[in-house]
Amino acid sequence: MDGIFGWQGEHGNHEDLIRCMGDAACLSTEALPHQHSSQMLGVAACSRFDKAGIRLENGLAAALHGRPRFLDDDLAFIARDHNLATAVAHGWLRHGEKLPTLMHGNFAFAVLEPLKKKAFLAIDRVGTERLCYAHRSGQLVFGSSAQSVAAHPAIGRNIDPQAIYDYLYFHTIPSPRSIYQGIHKLLPGQYLTLQNGRIETGFYWQADYTPVDPGFEPQREDFRKILDLAVRDADAPGTTAFLSGGTDSSTVVGALTAARGAPVDTFSIGFDAAGFDEMEYARCAVERYGSYSHEYYLKPADIVTAIPIIAREYDEPFGNSSAVPTYFCARTAREAGFTQMLAGDGGDEIFGGNARYAKQGLFEAYAQLPAVLRRGLIEPLTHLPVLSNRFPLAKLRSYVAQAKIGLPLRLESYNFLHRTPLEQILAPDFLNAIDPSTTDAELTQVYERTSSEHYINRMMGLDLKFTLADNDLRKVGTMTEAAGIEVHYPLLDDRMVAFANHLPVDYKVRGQKLRWFFKEALDDLLPQKIINKSKHGFGLPFGVWSNQYAPLGELVGDSLSDFKRRGWIQPAYLDHMLAMQRGQHASYYGVMIWVVMMLEQWLITNEH
Repeated sequence: MDGIFGWQGEHGNHEDLIRCMGDAACLSTEALPHQHSSQMLGVAACSRFDKAGIRLENGLAAALHGRPRFLDDDLAFIARDHNLATAVAHGWLRHGEKLPTLMHGNFAFAVLEPLKKKAFLAIDRVGTERLCYAHRSGQLVFGSSAQSVAAHPAIGRNIDPQAIYDYLYFHTIPSPRSIYQGIHKLLPGQYLTLQNGRIETGFYWQADYTPVDPGFEPQREDFRKILDLAVRDADAPGTTAFLSGGTDSSTVVGALTAARGAPVDTFSIGFDAAGFDEMEYARCAVERYGSYSHEYYLKPADIVTAIPIIAREYDEPFGNSSAVPTYFCARTAREAGFTQMLAGDGGDEIFGGNARYAKQGLFEAYAQLPAVLRRGLIEPLTHLPVLSNRFPLAKLRSYVAQAKIGLPLRLESYNFLHRTPLEQILAPDFLNAIDPSTTDAELTQVYERTSSEHYINRMMGLDLKFTLADNDLRKVGTMTEAAGIEVHYPLLDDRMVAFANHLPVDYKVRGQKLRWFFKEALDDLLPQKIINKSKHGFGLPFGVWSNQYAPLGELVGDSLSDFKRRGWIQPAYLDHMLAMQRGQHASYYGVMIWVVMMLEQWLITNEH
């Protein structure tokens, strides 16, 4: 993967260490274009897309990965006249810890000042870029990849059992934890300071959900201007776009077509499996915008091809199976000669498009009923002998049980690890080594930190972190990079995020209607068929195909068989999952089978 890495603290054999840390992150270190080391520090940067660099300035070293826009005119001039890393170095000298507030766009940077015994790390507001770090034995070590940090001799690769549990729960390892003990990840909008041996973290930015409502028409006009600016700023020679047929990707394609005043190339993935293919919606958008359509239909054999690529490219276990279609879509674009893609990620999380936002309103309404009605009538009904197990009382009982669980924990009611007692899933020694309650604590901390009292804004704040930064952006960014494509997210432009956050709640979710403002404001741009479609996603028919395609089924069986020796999940439960997946529950159990299989594949690939 591309990125930056380095350390501050005394260490010998600097060039060997840079090579070792670069190799661990799979960087092309034969000729790192940017590297420097001295007795007290080392920094290096590598990017196939020319978006990483270092700068030495007045006793400090700055390393940057990303493409930030500087809000300060002088720094913007330096970035244009020299390079982005130079602007970071000058920005630090002039503004210090205020610097990230003067930067928009995607970035991760580090500034090292060994003579002052000071260092500073920061990443962008939505977590498009990432930065891992560790502080041990007088060394501050950082890197875009957890692997480069772990390669430093002061740190090491000791797998954290709690991180394995987090992975099984979330299907990724959310920040700030990493796969390795002692290595952490910055959260979106977070910074780290090292001063005289002490580390502190804080947020230079948090989403502001204070409502601003000048009226629909002024809001619509502002929105369309921001959308146009965001797409124009992301466009460049060699740019194409993902097109899933969903609201977001169709919006980006429509806006890009309007900005260019000409049709654009689009790339779509199809599945020859009932209930998974959405190509009809992609073709609807193609017809509307006159796009030059490129379609690729994913085959079971492609999954077998993708599995080792995913295991190699991610620096931590990653269990979102839609990484597979993302990779093949980006690879098809690269083979067609494109170098950059626009993706529609983020629209649901900032404009109110996830079905759970509306669904949770039904549960929240229950808490508003008079207590005498809830406790005196409704809840006793759910415990009537015999009848309470029959429709509709059984459904009412389920509703009441969920409503009594507060947000955000109610969102995880259907989590796989809640459906069966953990004692039946996890091996005793592994269960004793972890604290299952930490996942609840992580969710609650982010939910309560969100600067809004409204549950919908708080859920969107939660999704900005867990759904986007920890999952979807990792999925798309890593897979496009693996395919040789640079990706941009116009709907996550800082101006767009700020605008959306300030919309009144009922502009986002109006009753049971999701994304009310977004869809109304784009009524003339989006086809009605796409506006009215239900959300589907970029799913993968893995569970079904692994039953139908022998090489994939064999890979699944071998992976789970090998995984049993880890001693983390009960062998009997692994056998149960596999039997259920190969029986009548291919899709449901296929999700967890994929998660476990990819964990084993990652471990095999990254064991040293």
